[in-house]
Amino acid sequence: MTALAPVLEAFFTERLAQRQASPHTVASYRDTFCLLLRYAQQRLGKPPSRLDLADLGAPFIGAFLDHLETGRGNSIATRNNRLAAIHSLFAYAALRCPEHAALISRVLAIPGKRAGTTIVAFLTRAEASALLASPDRRSWLGRRDHALLLVAVQTGLRVSELTGLDRGDVTLGTGANLRCRGKGRKQRCTPLTTTVAQIIADWLSERDGQPADPLFPGRTGRRLSRDAVEDLLARHVTAAATRCPSLNAKNVTPHTLRHTAAMNLLQAGVDTSTIALWLGHAGTQATQVYLHADLALKEAALARTFPAAASRVRYRPPDHLLAFLEGL
Repeated sequence: MTALAPVLEAFFTERLAQRQASPHTVASYRDTFCLLLRYAQQRLGKPPSRLDLADLGAPFIGAFLDHLETGRGNSIATRNNRLAAIHSLFAYAALRCPEHAALISRVLAIPGKRAGTTIVAFLTRAEASALLASPDRRSWLGRRDHALLLVAVQTGLRVSELTGLDRGDVTLGTGANLRCRGKGRKQRCTPLTTTVAQIIADWLSERDGQPADPLFPGRTGRRLSRDAVEDLLARHVTAAATRCPSLNAKNVTPHTLRHTAAMNLLQAGVDTSTIALWLGHAGTQATQVYLHADLALKEAALARTFPAAASRVRYRPPDHLLAFLEGL
């Protein structure tokens, strides 16, 4: 094997294991290097096991990143995520292959691409109510979907955190809350309202099991996948759109429910620092996007400003004779 293969294998078996990388991080890095190796095989005519670090210089990595955007239609965010994985590998390679220090430093110097910001999408109260009313609660699946969607809208958990919940992660009674292991291996507790806690209590009473069993299982009792949550959400959004047509104009994803929880907190007067803690953000910078999305907050600020002195003046065309004289 050449230099690349042992370094790449050790990166996954040693470096990521030492860092206790989450399964999502490992999967993302795996997909990145599968794409890179296949691209290198097509461009260089070498099988992946024969590639060397010298084959993957900065110009080649730059061409690969351009291919992601133009050839595969990936977003700038996806491009930057792939670049972060490549940077992580080359930083590890710098310790094992010092003879390639110059090449590695040039790859590590490739900057991320700046992307324009967009206003986050969230559900209004009417839209969220229509969505929560969509599941048929006369069936077991309907009661599960209603409880899952209600928890998502109230807590703002990520879809991975939602599907990772166990029965033992629920604390009811005084100080009802959900415990989850979030992004960056951070543990946090999210409080539950009285209504949500009661619905979860009813769901736990109906679905008996062990503390380690998934809180929201599939038909077979196994943990729901991300795709399963996306499918059930899409189904209920379609049904809810018949009662609330504004949903037809929105692309509602599980992350939209997370944005909805954040906007509900913001509109209730909760400061962004608390919202950042609620959502499990590393800092308040990621929470600032909700300030930009809240038009009602901006309108309230506008109402408190002192209006500039202005009066309406009706336009009158100038007299054509004076205009002729003034134009001489």
